[in-house]
Parts: sequence; structure tokens; C-alpha cells
Amino acid sequence: MASIPEKTIKPLKYKSLDGLSDKQLSQHHDVLYAGYVKKTNEIRKALETVDKVSANATFSQLRELKVEETFALNGVKLHENYFDSMGEKKNGAKPTGTIASWLDEDFGSFENWMAEFKAMGIASRGWVVLAMDMEDGRLYNFSCDVHNQGGVWAAVPVLVLDVYEHAYFIDYGTTRKDYIEAYMKNIDWAECGNVIGKFKLDIFRKNRKA
Repeated sequence: MASIPEKTIKPLKYKSLDGLSDKQLSQHHDVLYAGYVKKTNEIRKALETVDKVSANATFSQLRELKVEETFALNGVKLHENYFDSMGEKKNGAKPTGTIASWLDEDFGSFENWMAEFKAMGIASRGWVVLAMDMEDGRLYNFSCDVHNQGGVWAAVPVLVLDVYEHAYFIDYGTTRKDYIEAYMKNIDWAECGNVIGKFKLDIFRKNRKA
């Protein structure tokens, strides 16, 4: 099996955010996220020499490594999307351009989308993901209780909210609602536009049916 290039740690693109302290951000990014990058690389290294002859659905080294690869790798991807989705001095700005139009079309209004997204932040145990289903070209809010549960095939994350306690406990203790409000004020809607362009989601948008 050919070696897979190692994942590397993406630096934060900002130093501080409105309502999220540097200590909270550094613990979240430099410790937890970096740990998922490290474990992804360790698992993939182990897979190069894993025993495939003893593969078994009850317990085997191959099964365990492959299951945990999805947990660690999604831990990397979701955290990167989460950190990228925020920016300094956004002051609760509303979306403009393509993403604004799509939210209006798929949720009835930006306010409708926001109400659902924030409510899901309370109801979910791990992540809330605004994603486009490329098959029908629509945006949906999905709930993921753990990294490798709740994801939808052929759906591209456009905006990600981390609601694990480690994302807010230093600043907000058990008051998750206040953390979600702080997150909403820091959303970098331009980054959502970058994701739309990167994955050419406008092509799949043509599949949308009213």
C-alpha cells in the first residue's frame, strides 16, 4: 500500500474573537484539533502494515483502525471547517450574495435558517453542519452527535458549529446558549462563499427543485 501524505496542522487565521477568549481558542485548536491530526497520521501509518488475513466484523485490527480513522479524520475536517467559519470583527453581520440567496430559498429566510441552526446547537451533542446535498442541490442543517455519526454522503459542509463542551467550557461553563450566540456573531460569511466556489456548488444547485 502506497504511503499517504501526512496531515498537517492548519494555523488559526485569527488571534481572538468577540466572546471567545484566546485561552478557549488555543486549548480547542492547539490541543484537541492537533491531537486529531496526530492520531489520523498514526492510524494511517499503522494501516500500511495491518493484518488483512484476520479481518473480522466482530473484532480485528483492520476493523478497529478503519473505524477510528473515520473518527479522527472527521475530527480534523470538522474542526478545520469550524475554525475557518469564523473571523475577527464580524459584529454579527448578515450573509450577502450567493449564500444569502440560497438560505432564503431553502429555509424561507435567513431568520428561519438561523432559528433552526441555533436550536440544533442546543439539541445536538457534537456538531451542527450546514451542508449542500449535491444530489438535490439544497442546503440542509445536519446534526452529528459524534465525528463519524450523522454525516451524509455527497453533502459538502458550508458552515460548521462545534457544540462539544470543550468548544466553550472555559468561557461559558454550562451556558451553551450564550456560546452559540457568540459564535453567530463571528461567522465569516465570505468563507461560506469560498467553500461554494471551491467545490463549484453552483453546478449542483441547478438540481434544486422548488
